[in-house]
Amino acid sequence: MKISFVLTVTFTSILISCHVYAQSDAATGNGSSNSSKKTTENLYIDVHHLGAGKVKYEDVAKAHAKDLAVQGKYGVHFLKYWVDEAAGNVYCLSSSADTASIRKTHAEAHGLLPDQTYLVKGGEEAALRSGKNLFLDVHKLGAGKVTAKDVAAAHQKDLAVQQKYGVNFINYWVNEKDGVVVCLSQAADSTAIINTHREAHGLIPAYVEQVKAGH
Repeated sequence: MKISFVLTVTFTSILISCHVYAQSDAATGNGSSNSSKKTTENLYIDVHHLGAGKVKYEDVAKAHAKDLAVQGKYGVHFLKYWVDEAAGNVYCLSSSADTASIRKTHAEAHGLLPDQTYLVKGGEEAALRSGKNLFLDVHKLGAGKVTAKDVAAAHQKDLAVQQKYGVNFINYWVNEKDGVVVCLSQAADSTAIINTHREAHGLIPAYVEQVKAGH
């Protein structure tokens, strides 16, 4: 009887210990199943300069579908893309561990490799509004001359002024290394965007492109 009681208490103690250990692993992420799934993902914008008049939105949509079919192989997640048909430029937003994985995905999917790939930090996205054109404006401020914190502050100034010019700033992405900032907005025309930036903080974009979006 005493032996049975001792065995029961010991077995119960082991079960409790295992349960507590499992809970600790789940909370701290030390479990083997959790740690094996850990990946470091960064946000990137890669840019394709295909030449004026040499790209159609429909063709980019097909190429994007091919990217989606291959991306899992390289651990890439393509999120959105924008096409400037007039200038022949395509911008792709994705999350990935590195730039090499993005290039491998594009290479296998359709062979169209980007001319630039920027590691970026993004802002908080606003909602799209109907009935307005979509634009990307690009600021080239110089390597090491801009921080994400500074761009966030400038963006708030844009938001404070945008209604005056009928602009809707949706989001922005900043590459601190090269000093490149890409802003996504809606407006009647590019002049309204430039005027908003000028009044808000005085930082005029290097160029503004009207784009079509996909995802």
